[in-house]
Amino acid sequence: MNLLRRVALLPANRRGKWVVVVVWLVIAGVAGPIGGKLSSVVKNDQASYLPGQAESTKVLSEVNKFPSGQTLPAVVIAERGGGITDADRAAVAGMSARVTAAVAVLRDAATAPVPSKDGQALIFIVPLRGDLDGPAVMDAIKIVRGIARAAPSGLAVKVGGIAGITADEIGAFGGIDGTLLIATLLIVVVILLITYRSPVLWVVPLLAVGIAYTIAQAVIYELAQHAGLVVSGESQGILTVLIFGAGTDYALLLIARYREELTRHHDKHEAMAIALRRALPAVLASASTVVLGLLCLFAATLNSDRGLGPVGAMAVLCTFAVLVTALPALLTLFGRRIFWPFRPVAGQTPDPLRSVWGRTGTRIAAHPRPVWIVSTLALVVLGMFTLTLKTGLTNDQAFRTPPDSVAADVLVAAHFPAGVSNPADIVASAANAPEVLAAAVSTPGIASVRVAESGGGLVRIEATLTDANGTAVAFDTINALRSRVHAVPGANAMVGGESAIELDVENAAVRDREIVMPLILLVVFVVLSLLLRALLAPLLLIASVVLSYFAALGGAAILFNHVFNFAGIDQTLPLLGFVFLVALGVDYNIFLMSRVKEETATQGTHRGVLIGLATTGGVITSAGIVLAATFSALGLLPLVFLTEIGVLVAFGVLIDTLIVRSVLVPALVIDIGDRVWWPRSVTRSRR
Repeated sequence: MNLLRRVALLPANRRGKWVVVVVWLVIAGVAGPIGGKLSSVVKNDQASYLPGQAESTKVLSEVNKFPSGQTLPAVVIAERGGGITDADRAAVAGMSARVTAAVAVLRDAATAPVPSKDGQALIFIVPLRGDLDGPAVMDAIKIVRGIARAAPSGLAVKVGGIAGITADEIGAFGGIDGTLLIATLLIVVVILLITYRSPVLWVVPLLAVGIAYTIAQAVIYELAQHAGLVVSGESQGILTVLIFGAGTDYALLLIARYREELTRHHDKHEAMAIALRRALPAVLASASTVVLGLLCLFAATLNSDRGLGPVGAMAVLCTFAVLVTALPALLTLFGRRIFWPFRPVAGQTPDPLRSVWGRTGTRIAAHPRPVWIVSTLALVVLGMFTLTLKTGLTNDQAFRTPPDSVAADVLVAAHFPAGVSNPADIVASAANAPEVLAAAVSTPGIASVRVAESGGGLVRIEATLTDANGTAVAFDTINALRSRVHAVPGANAMVGGESAIELDVENAAVRDREIVMPLILLVVFVVLSLLLRALLAPLLLIASVVLSYFAALGGAAILFNHVFNFAGIDQTLPLLGFVFLVALGVDYNIFLMSRVKEETATQGTHRGVLIGLATTGGVITSAGIVLAATFSALGLLPLVFLTEIGVLVAFGVLIDTLIVRSVLVPALVIDIGDRVWWPRSVTRSRR
């Protein structure tokens, strides 16, 4: 224990601070080139998102056993409003031939053009190999689109299908790390300048967070390269805002406590040692909550959620390690000079209750019960708008500005059965092929059925849906199709394909919410109980954060429906929003209540709340604004889901910062009084 204490206080040591700074700078120098390669291991293919045991995932595995293997179809559609001409037919047939000759990663030759019944469109399929990585898909689609641009005048040609959408999604993630890094840096710098009103202080926390970011990228790259960690573009984007948001939060708390202790102590090393001893438990509890909450995603079935868990947890661990060592060492190194022009002076400790937040707490304390009842009702009303959330965001609706692939799918749906670009895959016993075919043909919503190939005692059947992939009607068709082919005795039939994949993702997302959310609440309760050494207070804090989460969902629903006009939300949004808002949102309650607990030991609960709110109010508000602003930077990216998670977390953090932590929790604790520490007796802690 003494060894751990000495290590923890090393940044406040006269010689130790130099050791800490040099060690972290050396590590960051080594990690920099490694972390820069993180984008090279990012995966955005279907396997990195799919639920591992879903029927559609099993179909993908079975399809690879056939001679043609898994395909990733691109769809080329040509449209002329006045009707397709003979010259158009010849030109599109030439495109198909040139694509076959030019694209080296085809599973088979591009199909011959097929005319639509209305005579206004032609379509052909380009079957890419299904095992291609992201860059190979992008290169292939680039070639196809280049050939398509040579169409005759007046003939509109678009390239879509799953391959086209995949290429556009990967392209949307291109430069994600650079764009987000610049945006978050600017946001953090501006807010730190406003918070500290110092031209130099902001550099220190930003340097510490930058070191954490560099090291976290390197560690995650190594885990992805050598330990099988799956890093998606989604995880990479959230990684950036999580490190800068959480890191700046920890920095604000540590700097505020260090400045406070500098007004009590002449020696900067003594001031830092005391600041670390008193602030470290809150920062440790905060980081532990986020890390353990993210690791609860291991219980999820969606690979995208499971992958985000360790990526986010490792990011927070690196951030915590750097911020509680490198930042204190740097602050101690510079001492009071870093706060110029508002240097703290020993012996000039202001009365915290005379501050803005001190006066706010005094007003709340005058009528605590009406305050917490009214604020609770306001959050409940806002939370009721959660019922207006629309689900079912399809691939075509995933982009804020529709790319070429979405335009292609719109043309396909206008002239052909909407599912022609990517039919459902049925894999069954070859001996039962006739019965399975009959069951599929008789299913409402199926436009056509054909045997694709046989091999190894199995048959592969393609069923074209009449409705667009990913829609509610398409899901109904897949459920009906599965029900009918499953009923064929001995066929062991399974249904996959794009609509089946999206249906399985939706079902897995629902299951994950039911399992992971209670786990996160349990983790938060345990951490809060250990920190506060109480049971009632943690339950109240958890209830307030859950209420804040639903209020955030309701507010986000209003924004999504009436401001952004999104078609719906991604199925994983409620769970990921819960992870970040509960794990991160409870941080501010941890910062507040750990200080209240500290003051209660000598001042009593009532005055402890007032001092706790007065001393943490400014720093927590600044921290909340930083975190909200960094997550809102996700809105700069062209994908709807990332905008949605950014808006939801930003809105929720502001609610938690400005209402829950500032008003609701203080009023509730004051109203309950000493009983809030049950079963611990507050009188024992005050002796």
